[in-house]
Amino acid sequence: MTVALLFPGQGSQQVGMARALLDASEAARAVFDRASETIGLDLAALCADGPIERLTATEVAQPAIVATSLAALAVVRERTDLEPAWVIGHSVGEYAALAAAGALTAAAAVGLVRERGLAMAEADDGAMAAVIGLDDADVERLCDEIEGVWPANYNCPGQLVVSGTPEGVEALCVRAREAGARRALPLNVSGAFHSPLMAPAAERLRPALEAATLDPPTVGFLSTTTAAPEQEPARIREVLVRQLTAPVRFTQGAGALAARDVDLWVELGAGGVLCGLLRRIDRRARCLAVATPEDVASLREAVDA
Repeated sequence: MTVALLFPGQGSQQVGMARALLDASEAARAVFDRASETIGLDLAALCADGPIERLTATEVAQPAIVATSLAALAVVRERTDLEPAWVIGHSVGEYAALAAAGALTAAAAVGLVRERGLAMAEADDGAMAAVIGLDDADVERLCDEIEGVWPANYNCPGQLVVSGTPEGVEALCVRAREAGARRALPLNVSGAFHSPLMAPAAERLRPALEAATLDPPTVGFLSTTTAAPEQEPARIREVLVRQLTAPVRFTQGAGALAARDVDLWVELGAGGVLCGLLRRIDRRARCLAVATPEDVASLREAVDA
């Protein structure tokens, strides 16, 4: 059985995430203890109790999401014999994917995304919007025609998030509705993520990535920045820097993995959003979202069947 692990990105955070894992597993608690010690925040308390305003702050959400995903992975490893062939992450989820592939320690991944979140929060001038119901090519054309707006997240066919200046994003929403989009909705974010406006954040993050110990992945790592497998540590460092200013190509990356005949996809962490996107990319995909001990038990049954 060919298994791919999926790791969600920012936006999947919710109060109460990881609570069931922490209550049930020493392995999950160990992940959170190391992560909290690394960055000086009580991530377990923030995930369990919020408040949501604090948990949603970019510099908190990113390490919380990655810690939750890695805690779920720890429970899966503790209770199943699952052996993935591939890992893939959406935006900040790539750090959890690299940890799952043995390229980073869990503590190093959380430490890097804390620095990433602080850098992105500092570069907080911009806006984002989700355009639903237009072909990607039509949204790309509108971005080319409007100053200060770029494609940011290729989530699935018919769902593309754009990023840029507030004026550019507002103009694109108007034009997208005129072009027949079902919806063009501004997102509640603090900056123009995955656009050229994040260049200062990318340069702030670069020294932390250069100083980090990064080993070659021991299983296939497919980047949603390049939509291709990446193996060399030096190359992965550059990809992670470029990730901040480049679009997330989840549609293309997941499609490339689907072409490799993945039998089972497992989303680890809060939200379950990626399973929904994946089914719009590949209707044949079999995807299980794992966020609780009960989900792990269902996964074990699926793997043993």
